[in-house]
Amino acid sequence: MKVLLIEDEIPAIEKITHFLAKYDPDSELLGVAKSIAEAVPLLIEQGPQADVLLMDVHLEDGLSFQALDRVGFFKPVIFITAHSQYALEAFQANGIDYLVKPISYAAFAASLDKFRQLRDKPVTLHPKVWEQLAKPVYKERFMVKIGEHIHSVPAPSVRLFFAEGRNTYLIREDGRSLITDYKMETLEEVLNPEIFFRVNRSHMINLDAIKDVLVYSNSRLKINPNFPFSEEIIVSRDRVNAFKQWLDGERKND
Repeated sequence: MKVLLIEDEIPAIEKITHFLAKYDPDSELLGVAKSIAEAVPLLIEQGPQADVLLMDVHLEDGLSFQALDRVGFFKPVIFITAHSQYALEAFQANGIDYLVKPISYAAFAASLDKFRQLRDKPVTLHPKVWEQLAKPVYKERFMVKIGEHIHSVPAPSVRLFFAEGRNTYLIREDGRSLITDYKMETLEEVLNPEIFFRVNRSHMINLDAIKDVLVYSNSRLKINPNFPFSEEIIVSRDRVNAFKQWLDGERKND
């Protein structure tokens, strides 16, 4: 059993780690985060490998639900918190149990028993349901911070994603650039490829944001966006053919 833990209190981390080892000596703790700032990259990097997430609600920089919203985490979550008023939000965020501190080993073990029963229970679904589940689900919005305010930006409204230094930015319809927690490699996985195309290592553009395309030097292409942007957006030579197919409405098979 592979586990992620998001908790900002050292005594609680030590207690939960002890309980986890007692419950399943073969369990693997993939990582621990003490804040939203630490939780977002942890969920992005280790979330796909995790079986279950153990999470406190109140962290040092906000509520843990914000991290789940930013990443789009869809694995089972067991909430372990001193605050009982967030139970409804917890179960809306893939919560399968809600433990109020201080927790006992018996309560902790019962929660993991519940997780295992849900995981191992055979489910028979109609073929049409499997067909719907097999359809890819793409990220619909991005949570960004502007000063002390948090905003949600619909993914289709983003004109461009671009990397600069260690940061990745998105450009909204109003032309404002905002930092996002996602790296370009992750954006390729979570965005709808019919709408967005990564033209080079640093730029991923929305189809609706392209004004026109020009033939450029060294068998490359240059994109003129329909919004103000000071940098040149060049389609790298190794992506030109795939880019043309994308413009023509074709999808390259993986």
